[in-house]
Amino acid sequence: MIGDVEFRILGPLEVVHDGRPLELGASKERALLALLLLDAGRVVSVDRLIEDLWEGDPPESASVSLRVHVSRLRKSLAPAGGDELILTRAPGYLAQVGQHQLDAARFEALATRAREQATAGALEAAAASYDEALSLWRGAALADVLGAPFAQAASRKPDWRRSRTVSRWTSASAGTRPSSGSSSR
Repeated sequence: MIGDVEFRILGPLEVVHDGRPLELGASKERALLALLLLDAGRVVSVDRLIEDLWEGDPPESASVSLRVHVSRLRKSLAPAGGDELILTRAPGYLAQVGQHQLDAARFEALATRAREQATAGALEAAAASYDEALSLWRGAALADVLGAPFAQAASRKPDWRRSRTVSRWTSASAGTRPSSGSSSR
């Protein structure tokens, strides 16, 4: 089931399964998923999740509430294999998402390929790769969870990379090589 699901953070948070968006639930579940996707493939500690979800002022019941939010998120993701996507791993939780399933990871891979093509002088191919990378964007990164401080900080990096990629796409489309001294990393 996991292979046919796509996670989108380059715009409003969205999970698409079998070509249809899944309903992700309340704002805490959406924020929880965003936090896990920002570190896809890595364990995010319970302490960090609590700190970010409750913006440094968690209730005494935050650990219990977090487990409830994880359970609800898994139920929202059930059509796509929720229990296989959100895993419990000490000391926290992990979003088991392949690089091909996360739009931000695909964007990075395409932008890297485009830079390599431009450096090799294949400007037409580079422009096409930049165009494909930029087509993954649907607005500001994590646009619908930007009210949370973690999302504001986390969205700056991909938004900056997008701006840098637009500049490089413009250079490649115009038939000029981008300067080698700049990097999107």
